[in-house]
Order: sequence, then C-alpha cells, then structure tokens
Amino acid sequence: MSELLFVYNADSGLGNALLDTLHKTLAPATYSCSLCAVTYGAVSMRPEWRAFLKNLPARTSFLHRNELRQHYPALASEALPAIFWREAEPTPWQVFLSAQQLRQLDLPELMQLIRERLPTGR
Repeated sequence: MSELLFVYNADSGLGNALLDTLHKTLAPATYSCSLCAVTYGAVSMRPEWRAFLKNLPARTSFLHRNELRQHYPALASEALPAIFWREAEPTPWQVFLSAQQLRQLDLPELMQLIRERLPTGR
C-alpha cells in the first residue's frame, strides 16, 4: 500500500504548538507552515481534512521538522512544509507536493490535488 508523509514546517511539543497557534492567529501572513495553516484551525485538525484523510487509498503519517531529521535524515534538506510519497517501504520517499506548491493552495485545492496525483488501485 502506498504511503503519504506530511511534514510540517514547525517543531513538535506543546510549547511550540502554543506559539504556532498564536502566530497563525495574530500574523497569518508571516506564518511559515502553509500545511498547518490550511489543515488546522486554532486548536485542532479541521473536520473536513480528518474525513478526507480517512478515505485516502494510502497510509498517512505526520511529522514535524525536528522529527523529520530524526526519522528520515535524507529528507532533511527538502524545503518544508512538504508531502512525500512512496509506493511501500523500503522504496525511497519522493516529493509529492513541495513547499512552493503547498503555499499556493487552500484546503479544497489541497484535497483535490492529492486526489488527482495519488496513484489509484495500489
């Protein structure tokens, strides 16, 4: 089964989450994680995004940038946020949607693009 890896341009941890929420709320134009901005509200994942993820024909996992360095150091040089794809382990991850592409999308556009680009029948 194919896999999608969503990597936020933010660090993990409660303190970082609080700072990110404040930044997103007070200065959204300067917030550096477009993936977080479109998939999360002030405190939780948007319900339409959660439902979308449950119906994808791929496994999904999520990491923050500090976790990416720990789990997949080969991807650490990629601009974030980003979405990576692979057919199955142990095949290498490939960029599925880049930081530049993600910056241009709202949530409906993101979901549509994932549907279009995700291989079907795998």
